[in-house]
Amino acid sequence: MTLRVAVVGSGPAGSSAAETLVKAGIETYLFERKLDNAKPCGGAIPLCMVDEFDLPLEIIDRQVRKMRMISPSNIEVDINIKNEGEYIGMCRREVLDGFMRDRAAKLGAKLINGTVNKLDFPTGANQPYTIHYADLTGGRTEGVMKTLQVDLVIGADGANSRIAKEIKAGDYNYAIAFQERIRLPDEYMEYYQDRAEMYVGDDVSTDFYAWVFPKYDHVAVGTGTMKVNQADIKKLQAGIRARAAHRLVGGEIIKVEAHPIPEHPRPRRVVGRVALVGDAAGTVTKSSGEGIYFAAKSARMCAETIVEFSNNGERIPSEEDLKVYLKRWDKAYGMTYKVLDILQRVFYRSDATREAFVEMCADEDVQQMTFDSYLYKTVVPMNPLKQIKITAKTLGSLIRGNALAP
Repeated sequence: MTLRVAVVGSGPAGSSAAETLVKAGIETYLFERKLDNAKPCGGAIPLCMVDEFDLPLEIIDRQVRKMRMISPSNIEVDINIKNEGEYIGMCRREVLDGFMRDRAAKLGAKLINGTVNKLDFPTGANQPYTIHYADLTGGRTEGVMKTLQVDLVIGADGANSRIAKEIKAGDYNYAIAFQERIRLPDEYMEYYQDRAEMYVGDDVSTDFYAWVFPKYDHVAVGTGTMKVNQADIKKLQAGIRARAAHRLVGGEIIKVEAHPIPEHPRPRRVVGRVALVGDAAGTVTKSSGEGIYFAAKSARMCAETIVEFSNNGERIPSEEDLKVYLKRWDKAYGMTYKVLDILQRVFYRSDATREAFVEMCADEDVQQMTFDSYLYKTVVPMNPLKQIKITAKTLGSLIRGNALAP
C-alpha cells in the first residue's frame, strides 16, 4: 500500500507538511481554496527560518536590523541588531505562501484548488476518511463537488479551520488583527528601509501592540486586540494611524485586511488520524503574536512523525502515533509559550506597565536576550549576574512606569 495524506490549507504550515511527506514518498494531496490568497499578516519571520526552511532571499522584502519601540508617552527606544548578517525578515504572505506551495507541488504534492466542506470518518480500523470538497480548478466560482479518500488528514487551514470543526477540536480565545497596507512617498519609505516600529498604549491596543512593518514598496500598519474588545478595533487602528502620522505623510492605502489570531492551543489537536497544525492548532505565541515560524515548524514536526511511524508510508499511523508529535512539540516549545504568556500578562495590562516594558527594552542585555531567542528560537543561558541585573531592572521599570504613564 501507499499511505495517502490530505493536507488542508497551503500556507507555511500546510506547504511545510506536504513537502516533508512527498520527500518521503508518501502520496500527498494539498488543498487550497484561494491560490492567490494574501493573508493579512505582519509578515515577520526569524532568521533561523530562512535557513531551516531553505527560503531564498528574493522572497524577503526587507531585512530589518532596527526596531523602534514607542511607549504610551511616546518615549522611543531603538533596538539594533549588531551582529553582521543577522536580521528579521519581512515578507508579503502572498509571496512567501506562493513560493512554499509551489515548491511542495514541484516536489510531487498533488495541489487541489478546492474548498473542503465535510469530512466523513472511517467505519472501521484502517478504513479511509472521505473528504468532500468543491473543486475550483480553472477559476470556477461555484465549484464542482467531489470526494477523495485518504488515510490521514492534516488540518492546516487557519484559525477558522473547517477540519477543527469536523473533529470537534474545541474552541479557543482569539485576538483580532486589523491592518492597512500603505504606500508611502520615497522620502518617507526611506525611513523604513531596514526599520520596523512597535507602538504600545491603550490608544493603539487594549491588550496587545500596534505595528508599522516595512514591505517591498509599502508599509503594513496595524493593531491587534482580544475578541472581547473587537468592537474597538477601528478606533484602535485610528490610534496607530494618529501616533505614526508624521511618518506616514502622503501615504496611500492600497489594501485593508483583518484576521483572527489564536491565543492558545485548541483543547484537542489530534483526533483519530486527523492532526491540526499552525493556526488551526493554535500555535501563535502570546506577547509577540508570532505565528509564521511556529506554524511551519509544527507542521514539519507533525509530518516527520507521520513519516517515522508509517515507515515512510508502509503502514497507517494510529492516533497514539500522531500524538507523539504533540509531545515533542510541547517539550520543545512549551516553556517558550509560558514565558511569553507571563510577559503579556505583566507588561500589557496597563499604560504604566507598558512604559516599564519600553524602558526595559533600552537595556543591552535585554535586547541581546530578546534577539537571540527570537532569531534562533533557542533559550540562551545567561550569566547569573546578568539575570539578577535584569530582574532588578524589571522591578525598577515597573515602579517607575507608574510615574511615566500619561
